[in-house]
Amino acid sequence: MRILVTGGTGFIGYHTALQLMEAGHKVRLLVRNEDKARQLYGDDLPEWAVCDIADEAGVRKALRGCDGVIHTAAMVSIDRKDADLVFETNMGGTRNVIGQAVDMGLSKILHLSSITAIYNEKAKILNENSPPGTAKNAYGRSKVACEKYVRELQEEGAPVYISYPASVIGPDDPGMTEPHAGLLGNLYATFIMPGGNQWVDVRDVAQAHVAIMEDDLEPGRYCLGGHFLSWRQLGKVLNRITGRPLPTVPVLGITMRTLGRIVDTIQPILGADTPFTYEAMVYATRWVNLDNSKAEEELGITFRPVEESIRDALLSLLERGELKEKLAGDLVDTL
Repeated sequence: MRILVTGGTGFIGYHTALQLMEAGHKVRLLVRNEDKARQLYGDDLPEWAVCDIADEAGVRKALRGCDGVIHTAAMVSIDRKDADLVFETNMGGTRNVIGQAVDMGLSKILHLSSITAIYNEKAKILNENSPPGTAKNAYGRSKVACEKYVRELQEEGAPVYISYPASVIGPDDPGMTEPHAGLLGNLYATFIMPGGNQWVDVRDVAQAHVAIMEDDLEPGRYCLGGHFLSWRQLGKVLNRITGRPLPTVPVLGITMRTLGRIVDTIQPILGADTPFTYEAMVYATRWVNLDNSKAEEELGITFRPVEESIRDALLSLLERGELKEKLAGDLVDTL
């Protein structure tokens, strides 16, 4: 297949493109920055088209001659001044990429969603049948809106698939994604509070995407949650990996959510984009697990051990200079 990948210089898009090429598919990247793509892929750089996902004509041109598309590109910002742009970019981009792919008759169309699109703190579990969520910030609202749009296309019979990764980690992150920033933060001190998080390896997400494109499947939705760790369990895993005794700070969930509300209030004054928001603290203290069972059964995915994923992620960050040696502990000796 010839497959267009949007967001191919991002973490998930990059690994998805690599695994598609390893599986023998021809990949065409939709990128905004050709130099960044050349630097990232080197001699393995596939076909590319320089275009923004908001460019209707450019996207249509990039889709021509493709059998499938994997749409991973999105604008991520929690700064209030970017709210309108985030919503317009993500919703408009999804209509441009997914909508035009349907109109042009592509045989496999995959939309990368997120837990944000289906999160409900009152649910006992989240799965492919969970309704769209009720996120309040601009990024969350955009993902919910995209979710509703893409599901409408599914209901009309379009060959559209959706994946929902949890917190994606692993090696070779072209930037510094929020889950990796969170791991680094926990190496200073781990807050012991209610809840926890699900961690999924980027290589497993990419494998799932390849399987969706290759297998004879009815259009559907797949949760890629990986493994759940309570915050206490995460601290123990980081201790084993680094060999360092990590400070732990017991704290109530309501305290973290209250601090999140305070940060939300003063953020416009500070002018800083911080992941410490009320909504983020709701996720952290009231996590609802993603059910992996459909992906494991239909896509043949076996999620690799979470400790392996965290170790590989930290090693990659250490090699790049993002992780300080004094925090890396025993990892330094493995380089």
